[in-house]
Amino acid sequence: MPELNDRTALVTGASRGIGKAIAQRLAAEGVRVAVHYGTQEKSAQETVETIERAGGRAFAVRADLLRDDAVDELFTALERELEGRPLHILVNNAAVAPAPGDPALAAQDGYVPGLSDTTPEEFDRVYRINVRAPFFVTQRALSLMADGGRIVNVSSAVTRIAWPLLPYAMTKGALEMMAPRLANELGSRGITVNTVAPGITDTDMNRWVRETPGAEAGISALTALGRLGRPNDIAGIVAFLVSDDARWITGQLLDASGGMALAPAMM
Repeated sequence: MPELNDRTALVTGASRGIGKAIAQRLAAEGVRVAVHYGTQEKSAQETVETIERAGGRAFAVRADLLRDDAVDELFTALERELEGRPLHILVNNAAVAPAPGDPALAAQDGYVPGLSDTTPEEFDRVYRINVRAPFFVTQRALSLMADGGRIVNVSSAVTRIAWPLLPYAMTKGALEMMAPRLANELGSRGITVNTVAPGITDTDMNRWVRETPGAEAGISALTALGRLGRPNDIAGIVAFLVSDDARWITGQLLDASGGMALAPAMM
């Protein structure tokens, strides 16, 4: 995609998992990538180094999205690197799932936090990172974004599947409301806003799939394409959405689950 060669992207939560794959894919297409991280400095630097070894351009920017000054910290570093140039692409990828209030529960095979054991503090933490942060990061990014820019939010298939991750699903449902409304608001500037909703993807956040006997086979059986998602599967979709080929797509939610839970399994 040669048209991306002169563009700069901010990818939040890009030190590992889906965010890392997105950063690497955009860099491979010629985009200069700001690799955001919260606490995983070593992983973020490894992402930058991997991109640079492959001939791409990247730099790391730190901001702990739990902090009140996170957006200021993030954009102070970003604007320093931009040196007056515009931002062209924003990918709101950073997210966390709730941790259990009772550590003993976490040790149980197949355990997923739900309603009964989510503390108020953990609920607030998840909302702060998954909803509040992308809202205010987007708000701040718009003053730097060039007309014709691209915003992509990363949601989850759990918004349409009755998975036990209730607080997480609620945050992703809130995130999905951003695209159609912002797309309408920003259309006059030629900025597109879309959402990608991965299914169960093989990342650190979903390491329980690998650790729980039978989980991978069970999830694969629920998926039309017969396997877990991979970070590169999602990265390719994001790369398309930020390209000129996707200029006429905005305000949309794209399911990127490999056809998870389309219908009951055939007997």
